[in-house]
Amino acid sequence: MGERRAKDALFAEFAAVGKVLGSPRRLELLDLLAQGPRSVEELAATAELGTSTCSAHLQQLRETGLVTTRRVGKRIYYALAGDDVAALWATLRQVAQHRRPHTDVARRAYLGPEDTEAVGTAELRRRLEETDTVLLDVRPRAEFDAAHLPGARNIPVEELAGRLAELPRDAEIVACCRGRYCVLAHDAARLLVEQGFEARRAVDGALEWRLAGLLVGT
Repeated sequence: MGERRAKDALFAEFAAVGKVLGSPRRLELLDLLAQGPRSVEELAATAELGTSTCSAHLQQLRETGLVTTRRVGKRIYYALAGDDVAALWATLRQVAQHRRPHTDVARRAYLGPEDTEAVGTAELRRRLEETDTVLLDVRPRAEFDAAHLPGARNIPVEELAGRLAELPRDAEIVACCRGRYCVLAHDAARLLVEQGFEARRAVDGALEWRLAGLLVGT
């Protein structure tokens, strides 16, 4: 019986992690924190949650050990506890994509049609080294400042239409954002193509590049 209780206790620890991941909202918060540390207020605004609701979700993630906190003045900043948590999130998405057919239906409904050309990471790095390709990071400034691919420029997607004059007309532009399931790069690439730019989108984004050790901070 002692061995049974010990095994149950062990598997209960595993289950605690699975349980906290059972909320779409908490997964969205992990996705945002994979970009870098954020305050409760910033996370609540981006995830369209009330501050108290967001705090409750973050507290559950913290109690399970998936996120950490630090205080700066009156604000509490949250961060992923480590890259293993980012890898867990990436693996969960990959399994869902491979094993649950409706995941791809939901992905296409969210991201829209595959109407812009995509560039893989290896090819993107080659183009950045060998050509005048511009990597345009369209995430919010705070996420870009936390970590980005070397050489990237930042224009948040909501500002892009008003800042097109800052981009070259004679070079390829590749838009990137949070990762493979982020709509921002899709929206940016569509806008750029509509405005006559030679534009594509990166297949990967900050989450995948974080796990590959490619990001730098500012």
